[in-house]
This record gives sequence, C-alpha cells and structure tokens, in this order.
Amino acid sequence: MNIILIERQEIKSGEVVLTHRRAEHLVKVLQVQPGDTVRIGIIDGPKGGGTVVALGAKYPFWVELQVQFSEGVIERPPIDLLLALPRPIMLRRIFSQAAALGVGAIFITNAQRVEKSFWNATLLNAEEYRPHLLQGLEQAVDTRVPDVYIYERFKPFVEDVLPERIQEYSHLLIAHPGSSSTLKNVITTRPERILLAVGPEGGWIDYEIERFSECGFTSFSLGERILKVDTAVVALHARLSERRENFS
Repeated sequence: MNIILIERQEIKSGEVVLTHRRAEHLVKVLQVQPGDTVRIGIIDGPKGGGTVVALGAKYPFWVELQVQFSEGVIERPPIDLLLALPRPIMLRRIFSQAAALGVGAIFITNAQRVEKSFWNATLLNAEEYRPHLLQGLEQAVDTRVPDVYIYERFKPFVEDVLPERIQEYSHLLIAHPGSSSTLKNVITTRPERILLAVGPEGGWIDYEIERFSECGFTSFSLGERILKVDTAVVALHARLSERRENFS
C-alpha cells in the first residue's frame, strides 16, 4: 500500500479517521507515530499528504490524519481493455494488475470459449471487483479508478455498443496468436487512445475475429507462445506502452 485511498465523504473538517485494513497497515507495517506524514489520495480525486494526529496502536487499530491535497488528478490512461470474460480467479488478478499498470476502462463481454458458469461469479458485481481495482491503485500511487462495463451477450455488444464506443480511439487492436502481424506493423504512428481486445484462454473464434475486423480492429501477435490471459494483459500493456514511447 503505497498510498492511502479515502472517499471524499470521509473527510470531516480537514481530518479523516482510518480503521480496519488501512489503519492496520499504517500502524503495523509503516509503524507511524504522531507527526509522521503519509501519502494520501481521494478516490477519483487529488493526492496529497496526511499528518498523523493520533492513533490506536492495538486492536482495533485506528489512525487520525490531518489531510491536505496539492496534486491534481492525473490524465486518463491512454489504453483501454476489452476482455472476453476470464475465469473469476484470473479476473481478480487482472482487475488489480490493470489498475496498477494504468487503464482508463475495462470492457468485459462474452465469447464462444467462455464458460457459461463464469457469468454467475459474484466478482462481476461492483462491490466485489472495486476493492481489487483500489488495491492496484494503492500499489501504483494513483487515484483514478478504471471504468468497468460488462456486456453478457457478444452479438449485441459488437453490433450496438462497440460502434459508438470506438469513435474515441486512434487504434483498435486485437491480440490473436494466429496473426502474422506484429505491433511494429500495426502501430506506425503515435497512438492517441488504444482499445486492446484480449480473448479467452482458448482464443477468439474466427467469427469473433471477423466481427471485430468489421468494426475496424487490426489483429497482431506477440509471438508463438500462448499466454494465460492475466499474463497476456501485463505483457501486452507493457509492449503497447513501449510502442507509444517510441513516438514521443
């Protein structure tokens, strides 16, 4: 936890009282004392510092902070993800990793090779996945929570939702191991915003690739190795970020 995230409504007269996980981290891990300052940020808001006013050093832990905010919210990250719903345990990691790496939005939809039972996962509820996004932000010292959009049916998503969404992107990319193109081939100018589509463990079927292609997506491959979805998301994000930097 490299930054303490708080909700705006928690602040009362310039102070906030932390309990549970956040307070325990400050007391037991950081071993703060009155007068110490820690990094703090308002969720979807500015960052700043919190000075320890008082604390409870034994269970139940609590820490009172006097807070000030001097840094504005960073710009929305230039990469968004479009995922075929992965298995819940993998999606949990992706939420955290994607937030830490920096994505503006995560779109989740269906695919032929997605198991139907995955759609019954409680993780698809905002109150379940939001803590994993926040953990990623705590790691990366960020406050901007990625937007999450979930569409259970593939055809209505690709026909009705996606055509309106893609207008804001300069590059529409789909990761597909069978493609002969590389990132160097498909990104030849500096990208503004990128929408990256990553398929399920078994990959996109030909019909799905064709529908994405009709929307303007270009397929590419990172090589012959087939990666798990959570590994692929991290690797792809790193390669896309590097490719963008090459045009800086």
